Amino acid sequence: MTVTEFTPLASTIGGALIGAAAVMLMALTGRIAGISGILGRLLPPYTGADPFGAAAFVLGLIAAPLVYAAVAGGPFAQTVSDNATLMAAAGLLVGFGTGYGGGCTSGHGVCGMARLSPRSLVATAIFMATGFATVFVMRHLMGG
Repeated sequence: MTVTEFTPLASTIGGALIGAAAVMLMALTGRIAGISGILGRLLPPYTGADPFGAAAFVLGLIAAPLVYAAVAGGPFAQTVSDNATLMAAAGLLVGFGTGYGGGCTSGHGVCGMARLSPRSLVATAIFMATGFATVFVMRHLMGG
């Protein structure tokens, strides 16, 4: 079983940065910082405006851990399954859930919760319950 370290300072700073980024995006562009919506602006039929801004945001998501590793002077720890079938199934389920739920955890969990959106409150409760159930099944029933 993989044990994750408790990192309250890093988590607090990361949360503050995510919150600040969400506020800045809303204040400067009027858009909600939902990753699925931002990523969707990069795919045909390009339903949203500013695909270059969306591309910059996605590139920032990719570059951030690389910059962190360079500044910290070493690699960062990332635990990901080596089971390609499991990863593909998880990706498809997340994609389906994002489409069915009308948004992702960042859009509902960060921005929707902050706006006290009833729809986002329900969606976030479902995301969290599903995550808890998945961890329980994977760690305790399947021994992963």
